Amino acid sequence: MTKPDGREPQQARVNPPARDRGGPPPPFPDRRRKPRPPLAEIRRGGKLNLLPPVMVSGAVRTAEFLIVAVLGFAIYLAYVEYESEDAHLIYLGAVVIAATANMAIFQALNLYRMTAFNAFVRSFTRVVFAWTLVMVGIMTLAFFVKVGAEFSRVWIASWYVSGLAVLFGERLALSFLAKKWIREGRLYRRAVIVGGGPEAEQLIKALEASADTDIRIVGIFDDRGADRVSPIVAGYPKLGNIDQLVDFARDSRLDLLIVSLPVTAETRLLELLKKLWVLPVDIRLSAHTNKLRFRPRAYSYIGNVPFIDISDKPIANWDFVKKWLFDKIVASLALIALAPVMLLIALAIKLDSKGPALFRQKRLGSNNEQIDVYKFRTMFADATDAEAAKLVTKHDPRVTSVGRFLRKTSLDELPQFFNVVKGDLSLVGPRPHALKAKAADKLYADAVDGYFARHRVKPGVTGWAQINGWRGETDTQEKILRRVEHDLFYIENWSVTFDLYILLMTPIALLKGDNAY
Repeated sequence: MTKPDGREPQQARVNPPARDRGGPPPPFPDRRRKPRPPLAEIRRGGKLNLLPPVMVSGAVRTAEFLIVAVLGFAIYLAYVEYESEDAHLIYLGAVVIAATANMAIFQALNLYRMTAFNAFVRSFTRVVFAWTLVMVGIMTLAFFVKVGAEFSRVWIASWYVSGLAVLFGERLALSFLAKKWIREGRLYRRAVIVGGGPEAEQLIKALEASADTDIRIVGIFDDRGADRVSPIVAGYPKLGNIDQLVDFARDSRLDLLIVSLPVTAETRLLELLKKLWVLPVDIRLSAHTNKLRFRPRAYSYIGNVPFIDISDKPIANWDFVKKWLFDKIVASLALIALAPVMLLIALAIKLDSKGPALFRQKRLGSNNEQIDVYKFRTMFADATDAEAAKLVTKHDPRVTSVGRFLRKTSLDELPQFFNVVKGDLSLVGPRPHALKAKAADKLYADAVDGYFARHRVKPGVTGWAQINGWRGETDTQEKILRRVEHDLFYIENWSVTFDLYILLMTPIALLKGDNAY
């Protein structure tokens, strides 16, 4: 966990023997130091992305499976002469069995845990043992199924030695990477405690007593004043109230909110959650002091401390990877396929009116961050509205003749594929709204309660709301309300299949041209 003075734990002089042995840095701060952190220092750890352990270990599993399999088959192709199809299949089967067995034994020996990645010397002795066991197992299996004579001894010896050498290099590189990620705080979730007082103090002590925690506490946030909540709780500082927490989460990386209030404080919990659920973070309710007990499966755990899951960050871990790959691949192919169309549109815009073909507009992206969104210019150059203070209406005189066609067909949005490749947008998601967009003379955030919950994911080029007709002009509060409802439904029900369906339905929705001027 992060120290209250804003520095990462590996810099602290806490429990040096464990650190010197190559283990992870101590997760909790040294209580002997007086914690007086400037908020700016705490924010400073903020913008590097979290690398969830499940993703890191999954990537290592895949890499090591491929290392073993590719080495075995490559040595076979390079050294062993082709004898028959049966012999070929025997070697191929041995390679697949060995790679799978190696992965299973590594798992049993805890070689896919973060501590194993970080401590090279201690973990590689287990790597040697596991790989030797796999080779012995392959030879034993070949003997019992009476195919031992088919195997080349030079092949198996070369595979064993080269496998050890490559795994040595891979694990050594991984240990350097793991140490670097730990220094940067990328392997630990940054967490804050919501609610101070004795409940928070008991919770922190319970987390300190737990051996396996993957969080670093940044500080405490509480609406109560200094007369009711101490500015330092169990060595961690109170950083502000709940409104300041929302701003803090948007300015720096925050992965987890732990609410330390008892379940019985129902009214206060509801008030808190109404403010916090719009943030793209996991929210957990502390359950370690509750007298009311539920079934064990009703809880999630950080170390040995039980929590009740209130909200999960949408599209996280492997879902994030799947969506990222889907976006990059499809957007890149779309840009290649649509390049001639985009060149013709740019030419038509230049011939129709003076000014640049492209228009750049500030919009709100994921977690309320401002992004530059690209569009084809559809208005006269001297009438463009970068902040969308006045939405486009039917027969709007600011729109050019070419622009009217582009807006009707949404072809003006094609340059946003560049935003997808750049990483500001996703192919599918809630549409990014302009900074001053309004519905019935109200800013969207004022017109819809919980509006910012749609910003828990990246905005999209198209979305569930758009294919259901909720696109274009928002001259009534009802229209933006329905759009947000569809956006939230999409966030809660996301899948790659859902994205693909929305993409396929988008051209059909565009042909209708409803509510688009």
